[in-house]
Amino acid sequence: MERSEARLFCIDASIYIFRAYFSMPDRWFSEQGYSLNAVHGYTRFLVNFINEVRPSFLMAAFDESLGSGFRHELYADYKSNRALPDEALAFQLDACRRITELVGIKSYACANYEADDYIASAARLARRDELPVTVVSRDKDLAQVMSAEQDEWWDYAGARRLRKAEWENQQQIKVHQVADWLALMGDSIDAIPGVPGIGKLSATRLLTAYGDIEGIYRNLELLPASGLRSAKRIQQALRDNREQLLLARQLTGLNDRAIKARSSRAFSYRITSGGLSDYLQQLGCSPRWSLSIERDLESCVA
Repeated sequence: MERSEARLFCIDASIYIFRAYFSMPDRWFSEQGYSLNAVHGYTRFLVNFINEVRPSFLMAAFDESLGSGFRHELYADYKSNRALPDEALAFQLDACRRITELVGIKSYACANYEADDYIASAARLARRDELPVTVVSRDKDLAQVMSAEQDEWWDYAGARRLRKAEWENQQQIKVHQVADWLALMGDSIDAIPGVPGIGKLSATRLLTAYGDIEGIYRNLELLPASGLRSAKRIQQALRDNREQLLLARQLTGLNDRAIKARSSRAFSYRITSGGLSDYLQQLGCSPRWSLSIERDLESCVA
């Protein structure tokens, strides 16, 4: 099978690790007694993805900044509703990152930046080299990474693959407005407070009318005559919560300078499998399954 068109694929790896961890049964265990369900599910996802896509440019980003990072310095309660991984989950997270590296994928993670920041940084380099980008994730936050019309947001597991215009038509919001959109309505998943009383519909209508948060405040006095439902209440809420909203906007935006590479050539991808089967068996996976994974990966090269 031929390689896909020249395009950078950015995998939001933690999404697919957690998906496997919470959906697959505990049938496989390491010598230490840790479940290997996420290892099984995530490894199969990677091999299937590579086999289907045959990418020329590929990177993966991981979240290792729970409880730390520059966003926590801005707002101590950021993601405070999420429990830190226990020892058993941390074992699998580390293993999945090592597996990603063993198949040749350039991988990024640290205690300061999140996976979204690394993906935004890779997309910036691709954009500079006129290389289209596909974000492989189900996270709506990452739609803001798209900029060119041929860029894509691909929920691989959910079989939803949308070009920029398709995503915007579905959500009725422009991708460059996503960070403002999330800040206005808040993001309960990340414990980001928005403006009380502003939900998805109100946030969408405000940005459609005024473009961005700055535009909303420039036109705040005109809001009661805008025809927006509960406009006076929303006007007052915006007045009362301006500082909180501006803080939320710092949290929802992405830092696209997390990667120090100079060009998208840093993400050139060539399939490798050396040591993969040995590592899987070292973790506690069966020799038969481990060898079949390595063979499936090697077949992608043929």
